[in-house]
Amino acid sequence: MRSKDRISYFYDGDVGSVYFGPNHPMKPHRLCMTHHLVLSYELHNKMEIYRPHKAYPVELAQFHSADYVEFLHRITPDTQHLFSNELARYNLGEDCPVFENLFEFCQIYAGGTIDAARRLNNQLCDIAINWAGGLHHAKKCEASGFCYINDLVLGILELLKYHARVLYIDIDVHHGDGVEEAFYFTDRVMTVSFHKFGDKFFPGTGDVKEIGEREGKFYAINVPLKDGIDDTSFTRLFKTIISKVVETYVPGAIVLQCGADSLAGDRLGCFNLSIDGHAECVRFVKKFNLPLLVTGGGGYTKENVARCWTVETGVLLDTELPNEIPENDYIKYFAPEHSLKIPSGHIQENLNSKSYLSTIKMQVLENLRCIQHAPSVQMQEVPPDFYIPDFDEDEQNPDERMDQHTQDKQIRRDDEYYEGDNDNDNMDV
Repeated sequence: MRSKDRISYFYDGDVGSVYFGPNHPMKPHRLCMTHHLVLSYELHNKMEIYRPHKAYPVELAQFHSADYVEFLHRITPDTQHLFSNELARYNLGEDCPVFENLFEFCQIYAGGTIDAARRLNNQLCDIAINWAGGLHHAKKCEASGFCYINDLVLGILELLKYHARVLYIDIDVHHGDGVEEAFYFTDRVMTVSFHKFGDKFFPGTGDVKEIGEREGKFYAINVPLKDGIDDTSFTRLFKTIISKVVETYVPGAIVLQCGADSLAGDRLGCFNLSIDGHAECVRFVKKFNLPLLVTGGGGYTKENVARCWTVETGVLLDTELPNEIPENDYIKYFAPEHSLKIPSGHIQENLNSKSYLSTIKMQVLENLRCIQHAPSVQMQEVPPDFYIPDFDEDEQNPDERMDQHTQDKQIRRDDEYYEGDNDNDNMDV
C-alpha cells in the first residue's frame, strides 16, 4: 500500500464561463459549481491545484485530423453561416453548436487531461483529476454528442508513451464510443464501458457483441444496461467485471471517466444510481493503487453533478465529507436542504432483471477468458513529451496586449486558489 496518495487537480475558471446556448443541456457552469464546492469543503488543502496549459493545435492533432482542428480554431458564431458544407462535414450544429470561445474551451479541457497524464507519467502524482475532461464521444474528424475534442484519447496516447497497457473505464450513462473507436484495433488499450443500450438511446453503439477487431479483438468490453439500474446491481456488476479485467489485462495505468448522467434524476439519463453508488465505483478503482487519471463527462442536472464530483474528490483523498454543504458562492443551487446527498425523488423501476445481468456478466467474462495473458509490448524508446515553450518575461513586448490567460499565469487568482503552498499556477506541469 502507498502511504498517502499524491493528488494533482486541474482547473481553469474559464471553462465554466462558456455557454452552449439557450435550451442546450450541456452547462459548463457546473464546473465552477463543482470547484467552489471542493473549495468550500477545503479539499484544495489536501492536493496540488494546477491551471492546465491550453493544448496547442499540434497536440490536438495527435489524434484529430489537422483539418478538423484547424476548422475548430477558425470558426466563430459570426462566420459560421459562410461554412455550411464544413459544418455538416464536421457534425457541428444542434448538438455541437459553434459558440463564443469554443476552441479555447477545447484547448483548456484537453490541456487538463494531457497535463494530468504527463504528471502521472513523470511520477509527480499518483492520481490526477480533471473534472472538465471526459468528452468521450468526439471522433477523429468530427464532433459528436456535445464533444468536440476527445481529451481522453489524447490523455491515453500520452500514457502509452510510458505504459505498455492502459485500461479505460467509463461509467457515463452513454457508451464511450469515441474512445472505443480510437483503440478498437489495438491491445495496448482495453476499453470498458457501462452504459444504457437500446431504445435508440444515444449513441446507439455499445452492444455486448462489440469486442474489438484484429489485434484489438477482445480488448473492447461493453456492458449494455437497461433503464433504472440501481446501486446494488450496478456496483456488484462493476466490481466483478473490473476485478477480472485488472487481473487478466494487468494495466500499467487506468483512466476513469466519471460521467454523472448515470445518477438518478439526470435530465438526460435513465439510471437510478445514488451519489454513493457512483462514488463506490471510484473507490473500488482507487484500491488497485495504479496510476489513475480521473475525468468528468456527462451530467445534466448540474447541482447533482457538482455534488457527485465533490464527493468523488473526497473519496480520492480518503476524506469523508459532512452532509451539510458549507457556505459558498453557489449555495443557493443546493437549496432547500443544502445537503450533499441527492434529495430522493422519483424512484425508477429497474428493468435489468437478475437473469439479464447474469447473462451479460457471463458473456463479458467469457470474452475475457479469450485473452490468454496480458499482451507483452516491445517498449520503444520513450518519445519526448511535446515541447512546450517556456514563458520568458524578457521576450515579452509590454506594448502588446496580453491575453487573459497569459495575464492569469502571472497573477494569482484568489477566487480560485487559496493557501499559498498549494497554488501551483506558475509551476511547470
